[in-house]
Amino acid sequence: MPNPSKPELQIIDFHIHIGLRKHFNPSILQLFGMSNPALEDQISEFMKPDNIVAMLDGHGVSRAVVLAEDSPKVTGVVPNDFVAEFCSHYPDRLIPYASVDPTENTNPARTLEKAVTELEMRGLKLYPSYQHFYPNAYQEDSSLRKLRQLYECAENLRLPVMFHTGTSVFPGARLKYSNPLFLDDLAVDFPELKIIMAHGGRGPWFSTAFYLARMHANVFIDISGLPPKNLLNYFPKLESISEKVLFGSDWPDTLNIGANIEAVKHLAISDRAKAQILGGNAARILEL
Repeated sequence: MPNPSKPELQIIDFHIHIGLRKHFNPSILQLFGMSNPALEDQISEFMKPDNIVAMLDGHGVSRAVVLAEDSPKVTGVVPNDFVAEFCSHYPDRLIPYASVDPTENTNPARTLEKAVTELEMRGLKLYPSYQHFYPNAYQEDSSLRKLRQLYECAENLRLPVMFHTGTSVFPGARLKYSNPLFLDDLAVDFPELKIIMAHGGRGPWFSTAFYLARMHANVFIDISGLPPKNLLNYFPKLESISEKVLFGSDWPDTLNIGANIEAVKHLAISDRAKAQILGGNAARILEL
């Protein structure tokens, strides 16, 4: 018999990707095929809303944040309108996040505003190491002062902004742009802006990401792309920031979402912390 006093655990995957072959650069398709043939299958016939939701159901995931990608220099372009239309088939399950390349777009703030008002997108994903910009470049680089307008727009619209941080295997990615320390300026300059460090500074900067999350009320870590069984090696004091950590799979790079969920459930942290990481924090940020 279920315990009526214990609410059912809500699991939210804060980080999945979609896209068709035509959206990705040839080098990325080649890398997918060489590294994991099953991965290439996920960007072809399987890539339909019904299939994605059925897959999430199979892993016990109630909702997922679905990411657009505007990174023509490295990975390709998965357009905002494609992601918005895809998610519109299951608006209670799939949450669309926009993307904009601030180095190529002449008015990224306007693009984001249209993504929200016309496409009903609910967040923003930026890829500094793929789009080749420093997240805090608005302070000194006159050509990127439009970044300030982009962040102001997101802050005014109450949109969380996710940044790729840490390493990447994709040809053309530049690691120097993905140091989470550059987000410290944003956290200070835009105190109402929810800032999410995707991959938690993967590789060189786990400790930097940890201290930023602990220091700033508006900074969070998403654990996508990290083996959950190793989280306490990367973040030994994970329990102390459990209200700042978001579960994410990075699907389809990680195909077995359910195994990652189980690994989180088996961490040596409290049940409360596990519930926060697996869905409670995400529900709060998404204002569900």
